This record gives sequence, C-alpha cells and structure tokens, in this order.
Amino acid sequence: MSDQNPYEKLGVSEDASFEEIQDVRNRLMEQYSSDPRRLEVIEAAYDAILMERLRMRQEGKIKVPERIRFPERLVNPPPKENPLPSQQTPAWLQRILDQPTPAEVLLAGAWYLGLSAISLFYQAGSEQVLQLVLVVGVGISIYFINRKEGKFGRAVLFTLSGLVLGLIAGGLIGSWLIPSIQLTYLSANQFATVVTFVLLWLINSFLR
Repeated sequence: MSDQNPYEKLGVSEDASFEEIQDVRNRLMEQYSSDPRRLEVIEAAYDAILMERLRMRQEGKIKVPERIRFPERLVNPPPKENPLPSQQTPAWLQRILDQPTPAEVLLAGAWYLGLSAISLFYQAGSEQVLQLVLVVGVGISIYFINRKEGKFGRAVLFTLSGLVLGLIAGGLIGSWLIPSIQLTYLSANQFATVVTFVLLWLINSFLR
C-alpha cells in the first residue's frame, strides 16, 4: 500500500471532486473506526490530497468553485429591518399628553357630572349657583392637573384656557341651539357651563 498514491489509498480517481473525496473519506473513517492504523493511513492520504489540491489552485491548474472562493454568497443576508416610522406626534405635544387610568378618568368625570347636574337642575338664584359651581370646577381641574407632575403654573394655564374656551364656545352654541330645539327650561349660561365642565374634564384627564 506504500507504493500507492493518496488517491489510490482512498480509492478515488485523480479528477474526483472535493465532495466525492470527502464522502469517500468519511465512509472509510466510519468503516475502519476500530482500526487505528487504517484510520491513520486514510487521514494521511486525505491530507495529502488536500495539500496537492491547494498547490494546484495556487498555480492556477484547477478552477476554484465560486462557492469556495466566495462562501459569503451562500450566507443568507440578514433581513432588512424596517425603519422605525417617524414620529407623527410633535415632541411638545407628547410632553403634555397623558395616559390616565380608567379610575382617574372616572373620578374626574364623577365630579364634573355632579357639577353639571347642579348647573342644570338647580334654579333658585341660578346665576350665583353657576358662578359657584364654575369656581369649584376650576379648582378641581387645577388640582387634578397639578397632582400629576406638580406644575401648578401649567395647571392654572390649562384650566383657565379651558374655562374661557368652554364659556365662549358653549355660549355661542347654546344661543343658537336652545331656541332652535325650544329648550325653554335651559338657559344659554347653563348650557355653556355644562360645555365648560366637559372641556375641563377632558383637559385634566388627558393633559399633564
């Protein structure tokens, strides 16, 4: 066996492909797994063939398959990550928006629901009553907003803005809506007060 070349020792032809040589080597290693001397001969022949093939590649005598020259082409490229969607909400708006818990929304809603009921159904000295409940509603709004981050100035600003906007919008809508649907028991001021309470409830629930 010592006179045999490495190809003959493995039992492959000299023009066999690398895959064929590797398959034969693996099969022989498994077949003679209990014969150390035979395994040594097989491994030596395989190494000799590899060295010869490497020398021939360097000399340009054989063409190197692209899958060996460019193994990175066989690797699947990582999936392209979808770019994060650009923020649609401005940063300044994100700083003032809040995500209240249902309990917080219901608690503030209960206060303003009660004040709205007083505004609608308490007739004796109605103007004084409306002014009083508005003062209470303003205080509630300032309290709920201020307790979130302790910014009293911002709480006052948001509340006064909601108060002015609610009274103006409610008065305009009420003066047009009440006569058209003939709600004789409801005044424009009462309607404006209820609209203001709804707006204040939204402000102290969803702003901070």
